[in-house]
Amino acid sequence: MCDGLARNLPEELDTILSNCLAHGRRKFVELYDRFPEECRHVIEAFKVIYHNDKVAREEKMSAEARLVHLAPDPQPGRPWTTFITWLQRQFDEIDWSNRTRRWGTRSTICSNAGNGSRCSCGQAGAPLDNNICERALKKTILHRKNSMFYKTRQGARGGDMHMSLIHTCELSGANALDYLDRLQLNAADVSQQSPERWMPWNYRDSVTATSDAA
Repeated sequence: MCDGLARNLPEELDTILSNCLAHGRRKFVELYDRFPEECRHVIEAFKVIYHNDKVAREEKMSAEARLVHLAPDPQPGRPWTTFITWLQRQFDEIDWSNRTRRWGTRSTICSNAGNGSRCSCGQAGAPLDNNICERALKKTILHRKNSMFYKTRQGARGGDMHMSLIHTCELSGANALDYLDRLQLNAADVSQQSPERWMPWNYRDSVTATSDAA
């Protein structure tokens, strides 16, 4: 799963490629005011697919059941059928000499979106987009940017440690501010006696035990 940029693909690709639908949809939303008729097909098709995916997740469907639910058997007039037919027509029939360069770029992106749609709706377990990974990467990218302002290696080391702890808190469902506060209040036990009891995923049990003992 990637966003369809050519530089993201290795020369020898031995896997099933699925382009990110969120990237493809976003570009057509930006152009909706200029090309409402063309963009409507893409946006409506994605609306149906994402709605079906939400229902599949809420009902905890298996990968195979979700696949059937994402894109039901094509029927005339359905948004999914309309989208695939329209997508193919963009490259088979339209005279691109009369179109703006900007729309032509979006149509290339639409081709990538079509690839992602066919994979997501034709391969059990294939995700619709790459948003989960991209959100995770943004934390590291933002930290890299902030790291430009550390004055010493020790300061950078402390910043790296706190970033790791805060992100681990998020993954563990813990409040990072409360966690760091508890570490300070129980510094002796954390650093000398039982550090393994004060991890983001189990520190609440230690807090409860300490309160009961008191």
